[in-house]
Amino acid sequence: MAKKLGVGVVGCGNISAAYFRLAPLFKGIEMRACADINMESAKARASEFGLRAETVDGLLASPDIDIVVNLTIPAAHYDISKAALDAGKHVYSEKPFVLSAKDGLDLKKRAAKKNLRVGSAPDTFMGGAHQLARHLIDSGKVGKITSGTCHVMNHGMEHWHPNPDFFYVAGGGPVLDLGPYYISNLVQLIGPVKRVAALAATPQKQRTISNGPRNGKTVPVTTPTTLLALLEFESGAAITFNASWDVWQHGHKPMELYGEQGTLHVPDPNFFGGEVRYTKGNAEAKALPKWPHPFSVPNQQHSQGMMANYRTAGLADMAMGILAGRPHRCSLDFALHAVDVMTAILKSGETSKFVDMQTTCERPAALGVAEAKALLARPVTRPAK
Repeated sequence: MAKKLGVGVVGCGNISAAYFRLAPLFKGIEMRACADINMESAKARASEFGLRAETVDGLLASPDIDIVVNLTIPAAHYDISKAALDAGKHVYSEKPFVLSAKDGLDLKKRAAKKNLRVGSAPDTFMGGAHQLARHLIDSGKVGKITSGTCHVMNHGMEHWHPNPDFFYVAGGGPVLDLGPYYISNLVQLIGPVKRVAALAATPQKQRTISNGPRNGKTVPVTTPTTLLALLEFESGAAITFNASWDVWQHGHKPMELYGEQGTLHVPDPNFFGGEVRYTKGNAEAKALPKWPHPFSVPNQQHSQGMMANYRTAGLADMAMGILAGRPHRCSLDFALHAVDVMTAILKSGETSKFVDMQTTCERPAALGVAEAKALLARPVTRPAK
């Protein structure tokens, strides 16, 4: 049995550097080639990371590529993933892996026909902070989760992204761009969603780019940028989820979950680490001691300081699952249910009606300390200052 599966990346934009840089941390995968519709972009990334530059068709036909990582824009995810499956390759996609439940079910059928795997980011829910929250819930420390709140709000992407156009058209917006982190974490913590309701708004009809070579240019906005949603879970929990790119400042915590025995304050699910706070009953909430989880170890400098970044953990878990014949955590059914929830939020925002889910899923297996260490090719340590 092969110890590593060959990986080829389609899409050499901003996020690809993180995959190439972090992949060597993990067992089961070896980056071998990259492709892009812009061949110069593929060549630049290949040169930077010591890979082979390919055309998209060339990469899909390469016999040394077992898994195709789909890092194209969301509107292209379905077509590229379909082509990869049809070419006999496993697929791991950036989020959201499709823009409709219909397309996701089609990919599921194609994958099953050829006994192939499909996985999708986000994998941040596998981080130490969120797995600690999972442990507290599973162990009954907070009791059954009955309600909660989630907030992901800022003033948009045009302030930092040089080409933010795709964020403001169908397939973009805060729910489909940032929602996957929050919805995925909610589902892995408390289970699948039953139905949703939402209000939607688009306060600004255009955005002005304020960085890079297109500084000062305007971008039209054709998708809602503020959505206020209510999620009813199969467990009976009711969670509010507010996502907006029309907020300059706010004081809300990223995620709070209210249980029968206590409250959990969960850090931003866009990141692997962070402080988990817990209170039993009405006692003061206190930060929990650090779990010795390897995906909590700060390993990368960000504007906020040292952060834990283990993107590609989900890809490695899928590869190891393929090699060992076990399920992987960032599974198609799990990702498809998140897409179902997010597109239902958008539909409810349009229709002003509750929308029932078309799909359901099992919670992915918890990733404890031992399981996380087993994914790593070497122990992780905090870089020296």
